[in-house]
Amino acid sequence: MTPVTHRNGGELLAAHLKSLGIDAVFGIVSVHNLPLVEAIDADPELRFVPVRHEASAVNAADAYGRVRGGIGCALTSTGTGAGNAAGSLIEALSSGTAVLHITGQVESRYIGSGRGFIHETKDQLGMLTAVSKHAATITSATDAGRILREASAAALTAPGGPASVEWPIDLQYATQEDAGEAAPVVEHPVPRVEELADARRLLATARRPLIWAGGGAGTARGELLALLEATGAGLLTSNSGRGAVPEDHELVIGNFATTPAARALLADADVLVTIGTHFRSNETADYGLELPAAHIQIDLDSAALGRVYPVRHALHGTAAAVLPQLTGAARPADADWTARIRDVRDEVRATLHDTIGPQAALCDALAEALPRGAVVARDVTIPSSSWGNRLLPMHDPRANVFPRGGGIGQGLAMGIGAAFARPEEPTVVIAGDGGLAVHLGELLTLAQERPRVTLVVFNDGGYGVLRNMQDKYSERRSGVDLFTPDFAQLAAACGLAYARIADQSEAVGVVAAAVASDGPTLVEVDLAALGPMKNPFTPPVKIPTA
Repeated sequence: MTPVTHRNGGELLAAHLKSLGIDAVFGIVSVHNLPLVEAIDADPELRFVPVRHEASAVNAADAYGRVRGGIGCALTSTGTGAGNAAGSLIEALSSGTAVLHITGQVESRYIGSGRGFIHETKDQLGMLTAVSKHAATITSATDAGRILREASAAALTAPGGPASVEWPIDLQYATQEDAGEAAPVVEHPVPRVEELADARRLLATARRPLIWAGGGAGTARGELLALLEATGAGLLTSNSGRGAVPEDHELVIGNFATTPAARALLADADVLVTIGTHFRSNETADYGLELPAAHIQIDLDSAALGRVYPVRHALHGTAAAVLPQLTGAARPADADWTARIRDVRDEVRATLHDTIGPQAALCDALAEALPRGAVVARDVTIPSSSWGNRLLPMHDPRANVFPRGGGIGQGLAMGIGAAFARPEEPTVVIAGDGGLAVHLGELLTLAQERPRVTLVVFNDGGYGVLRNMQDKYSERRSGVDLFTPDFAQLAAACGLAYARIADQSEAVGVVAAAVASDGPTLVEVDLAALGPMKNPFTPPVKIPTA
């Protein structure tokens, strides 16, 4: 391949991002990334989105990649800037999301000198290695292109994750000679022939089968649907697996595995097929959920096979490759089993709808107003944990955006990234007042960039889920009651449209108008006025003193 010369590192990065199909980059400009930001901002095929915090840059890039089904890019400064991004890199690592994180670095001759050069930090590469799937340093103007391609390939190779590249500022300004070597191609594993044959024989005997889809099933939607309909099995999902089959399908039970009705199904099932799920603690009742002994597990990550639950047949490979092999051996379930699946599906939804009391009006209003392709980005807050992660319908796994690592305060930035990934559709963010306060500055990003984001803030004056835990298990409240701003005035100060919901009857009109808007709207749900759920929500964690 003929080497290509770029005027500086910014032009090289811009060309690389376009080769990945990226058209929006999230970051904060700095003296240690200025050539990169300037080149992206100057390129008519790219858009630089100036968020207000480095963690938000990574969260936005993370969601952008999830919604596109590809990779997102975040730009940060070195030292403190790279450190600020670390928490959100942990989220991308936890979720297996492809993020290309480019951070600055001090001049190459000063790296590791400890002399206190501006923005210098001790062992920045070591820090990035700890919170990334892949981390590398650009050491010359002739290896930058190769290192960028290797990092992007590592981020995109399943199971994915963030790849961090630190780029010394003197090498960013230098003329780049890119030889254009391709990144190595990774071959996906395939299950052992005998293990697959045994799994096929087991599935062929099943008359009461269940399927459990995790995030790894999202790239095999057609194959999963074929297996589901060939068997008449019920489909349970993790939170990450939601939408792999549209949730209005009559056989989709969804993210309800720990409910009494779903537990009873698991107890009576004669075969369980699980696909790309890691059985997280909050989706298995802190690992208290019992699964059938006849368990077929499919996962691309060999370490996940049998890690949490025993597995009779461990199939190491991609869902898209393995599922058709199982479908070819499948037989229809007993008719009364499939009928029971439909009944359980209806029962768990009706029970939850009743349990959440007046908040059901918000769930119904969102379900009615949102097109099937609309992204719902959910922060960690009671409405998300109780009904947003279960009852609000998901029809597309890429539209199902939430912090899988469980960190609070990431939802708004994720919503911003999602809105730029899918600008033709409205994006909704579900957040609490406590979580929103973590990155309140991103309201200014909304105001400046004007994406189609409806930010629904459930205001209960603090950390409601921890307050409920303390009220239930402790004798006092500690750290859970917070000062909450006047959201109407806050929205006005930021130039954002504002609406308030204080009664169930207001939900449909307010939500419909906000979603239909061509710009951002802040919708405050006044939970004190709206009224409580029937039972205060507490998370599925063990309290030793309970």
